[in-house]
Amino acid sequence: MYELKVEGMSCGHCVNAVTKSVQAVDAGASVDVDLPQQKVTVNSGAPLEAITAAVADAGYPVLASSVR
Repeated sequence: MYELKVEGMSCGHCVNAVTKSVQAVDAGASVDVDLPQQKVTVNSGAPLEAITAAVADAGYPVLASSVR
């Protein structure tokens, strides 16, 4: 499980964009977005680097990431 600190998320569209970007890397990934905390929790077998790159490519800078 990964935890990402993501900048720029503010609405449902952002949640959908981040979720779809992660699921493009791993279709079976579970994605939980906490807008007030600007935090994304991902349960995926894909490498952390691939997940963070996908979120950043969707237009949401990843400020920090960790494995939980």
